[in-house]
Amino acid sequence: MASKQRRGIKQIYAAFLWSMQGLKASFKHEASFRLEVYLALILTPCAIYLAQSPMQLLLLLSVLLLVLIIEILNSAIEAVVDMVCGEKYHDLAKRAKDMGSAAVFLGQVLVVGTWATVVYINYF
Repeated sequence: MASKQRRGIKQIYAAFLWSMQGLKASFKHEASFRLEVYLALILTPCAIYLAQSPMQLLLLLSVLLLVLIIEILNSAIEAVVDMVCGEKYHDLAKRAKDMGSAAVFLGQVLVVGTWATVVYINYF
C-alpha cells in the first residue's frame, strides 16, 4: 500500500541514500557489475574522443549506463530467486535467472552495435 505521508526533501534524501546502498551492494557482491563498471570507466574517455557531436556522446554513454542498470536488475532477480529457492532446483527459478542473463546480453549487444555504428559513421 502506498504511503500517505507527504513527500519532501527528507524523503528524497532517504531515497538517495537507499540508492547509494544499492550501488554499493551491487559493486561489493556482483563481479559482473564490477567488470561492467570498470569497462564503463575505460570506455567513457574513449566515447569523449570518438563522439563528433553531443548526440553521439549521449548515445555512447547511455548504452553503457543502460547495461549497468540491466545488470543491477538481473542481480536483484537472482538474489530474490536464491532467497526463495535456496539450493533447490526449480524450472521457473532457472527460467527467471536465464531471462535476466539474456537481458544483460541484449544490453551488451546494444553497446557493441551502437559503438560500432558511431565508429563506422565517423571513421569509414
